[in-house]
Amino acid sequence: MALRGLLSKCNAGLVLQPAQTPAAALAHTVYNLGAATDRPCAQQRHQQPTRLQRRMQATPDAAIAASPATNDAPKQHSSLPAMQSKFCRMCGGSMQLVQPQGGKEWRHVCDHCGYIDYFNPKMVVGCIVEHAGKILLCKRAIEPCKGMWTIPAGFLEIGESSAAGAARETLEEANAEVVILGPYAHLDIPVIGQAYILFKAKLAAPYTFSAGPESLEVALFDPDSIPFNQLAFSSVSITLRHYLSDMASGVWHLHHGVIQKRPGAPPNDPSAFELRDHFAVPVSVNAAQ
Repeated sequence: MALRGLLSKCNAGLVLQPAQTPAAALAHTVYNLGAATDRPCAQQRHQQPTRLQRRMQATPDAAIAASPATNDAPKQHSSLPAMQSKFCRMCGGSMQLVQPQGGKEWRHVCDHCGYIDYFNPKMVVGCIVEHAGKILLCKRAIEPCKGMWTIPAGFLEIGESSAAGAARETLEEANAEVVILGPYAHLDIPVIGQAYILFKAKLAAPYTFSAGPESLEVALFDPDSIPFNQLAFSSVSITLRHYLSDMASGVWHLHHGVIQKRPGAPPNDPSAFELRDHFAVPVSVNAAQ
């Protein structure tokens, strides 16, 4: 799976400081992310109110006084983003961690230009490729899970559909042209901010495959020989088990579910994840496919 954009904790050593902004200027709980502990925060460097300050409505001092005031106060909020912006990608100004009044989500907002840096889930797309009753798998040549097996998949790029992205990832990782037959599984993994959109596919002419730059080996596996104890990711393990069940019964389904993982657990530790809220909707598959 081409996980080039894996989520990681940015600025892991970052110290969060309460912003030194007058209470009457803010309608939010704010923490400054761009100011080092030995220098004044960004508001003190601006003589005029920043755009962020101008956008916020005045609120009584008592409301701000009730907000967290210590460096570790944001840790009390379960909605605090794990990833953190330190500097604005638009103007280079320092970022503040802001919780809008009446809202539960924390946002990263530039204290100079007002740009909001959203952190949204990533979409992973891929194919379960079947050929002559066998399943195409790739042995990963990159971390995470180097040396383990997976279906060809990776992050969706801007400007492509999910099906086109799945076909592209298959070509990149397995040098295989495929025909997309339809959607097969949508699995959400909230704890790591990823959604998997996986498609049922078949090899297309000339029916060849080989290892791409992110694969050590590519091979077709009989259903009984799929190495489940060597699969790279929980999403792949769950999807393949459902796929083999559908294949054996001859009744195909469109699957949707939520993978609940233990935070910090390895990608495919069987004891660290479970499928919740699973829907299996029967679908018809054209016999010609």
